[in-house]
Parts: sequence; structure tokens; C-alpha cells
Amino acid sequence: MVSARQAAAGVVDPELRVLTIDELGILRDVTRDPETGRVTVTITPTYTGCPAMDVIRADVRAALAAAGHPGAEVVTVYAPAWSTDWISESGRAKLAAAGIAPPGPATGASGPVALTLTVRCPQCGAADTEQVSRFGSTACKALWRCRACREPFDHLRAL
Repeated sequence: MVSARQAAAGVVDPELRVLTIDELGILRDVTRDPETGRVTVTITPTYTGCPAMDVIRADVRAALAAAGHPGAEVVTVYAPAWSTDWISESGRAKLAAAGIAPPGPATGASGPVALTLTVRCPQCGAADTEQVSRFGSTACKALWRCRACREPFDHLRAL
């Protein structure tokens, strides 16, 4: 039998289909009640209004049931807020390989606010890029274009 942690960790994000929810950093915890055996999965959305959360919850429950852990509870927590710093290194590599520029470090609660002046093109690696739109294919991405290879690409914004 696949462990509950492995089953939940293998769920693919419905908007960033190249990443699992574990690689994206939204899978926070998987516990099993020692008395009842019931599994509880804790997740944090990438932002409060993320429209993918209902699908993620359903996919987690389905993956756990298929792995022999029926009746799992999926709990959503908002604190601490998710940060792009929680994306794993393998997740960042998968984003880049899929043509999505991974985010830089998130801004801290204090100190100077970092500005994204340019983003390296995930296709050719050039830094000569421009933002076309603050809104990309999903609410957490912006649309950019490379001036060197002329290819458009999504950039997952740092949050």
C-alpha cells in the first residue's frame, strides 16, 4: 500500500500541470489519527482566492482513496501564507523545463521591496525580456516575451 503522504504528495496541481502539490509547496502536512486511522491532509492555497483549491481537495481525496486511505479529510489553512519560497528546487527546474519562468525570492515583511525588472527567458536563457501583461494564463502568472528568441512565456510571480 502507498503511504498517505506519498499519495497526497503525488497529486498534480491542476493549473501548473508539471508540478505536484508537494513540489509547489502547498502540501503542508499529512497525519493519521492513531485511534481511528483517519488521514488528515493540510494544504495552503497559493493565494486566498485560488480557484483550483476545490479541484485539489477532490484530487487529494481521490488519490488517498485509490491508495487505500478512504475518507480522508482535507483541511485548508491560510497562516502562514504560502510563499513562492516554498517551491522545491525540483519544482523550479520543472517550471523552467516547461517554459514557465520560476519566481525569484519572495519579498520579506520588512526591508526594501524587490522589483522584478527582468526575468530570464526559460527558452533561451536571455535576460533581454519584457513584461507583456501582468496577467497570464492563470491569476498567479504574468505574460512575458523574450526579445532575443521572440518567444512568449509565463512567469510565476513571487508572492
